[in-house]
Amino acid sequence: MVDFTLNANARDDLGKGASRRLRRNADQVPAIVYGGNKEPQSVSVAARELNKALENEAFYSSIIGLSIDGKKEEVLLKALQRHPAKPRIMHADFQRIVAGQKVTVQVPLHFANEDTCVGVKQEGGMIFRNLPEVEVSCLPKDLPDFIEVDLLDLKLGQGLHLADLKLPEGVTIPSLALGEDHNLPVVTIMAQRTTAADDTAAEGEESAE
Repeated sequence: MVDFTLNANARDDLGKGASRRLRRNADQVPAIVYGGNKEPQSVSVAARELNKALENEAFYSSIIGLSIDGKKEEVLLKALQRHPAKPRIMHADFQRIVAGQKVTVQVPLHFANEDTCVGVKQEGGMIFRNLPEVEVSCLPKDLPDFIEVDLLDLKLGQGLHLADLKLPEGVTIPSLALGEDHNLPVVTIMAQRTTAADDTAAEGEESAE
């Protein structure tokens, strides 16, 4: 697992006006740290530092060492509020990690052997990805950066559901306990779609014959 560290400062100047001043004057992102049987704490993190970390996909599902005025806590990124029109983070939510307590995290799916998939390479199909990520539950020490989905043996018309995923030891998908209706499709190998021009050309060839 990739190790991430962020520096943060505790803040007492709260409210929307304070948050606007923080973003405008100090290039800081207001944030909240909650959970872990402690009171929520308002903090700020440097926008540049946070944006750089967000460039790494693993940051979204990794344990982060958040140093608040020099005191380190282990947290997970739980939510981001983005500006509706500008590439700017407006607010971040971090959840404290407690050793021995399970966490629920959205983990990205990585699709392997796309080019050599039977349904694609031999049968001319196309890959349709239904889910880019999946919510898992596990102890912090077992949290994976991603879950690999092997497409090698999938044929045209076949697919994989959540229950088909090979999960690391200690990792579960909570929604599967809710019943078969929650066993969502993850990926499907579908036939190539023909365009209207292709259909017209094919009809013309048939008429000429």
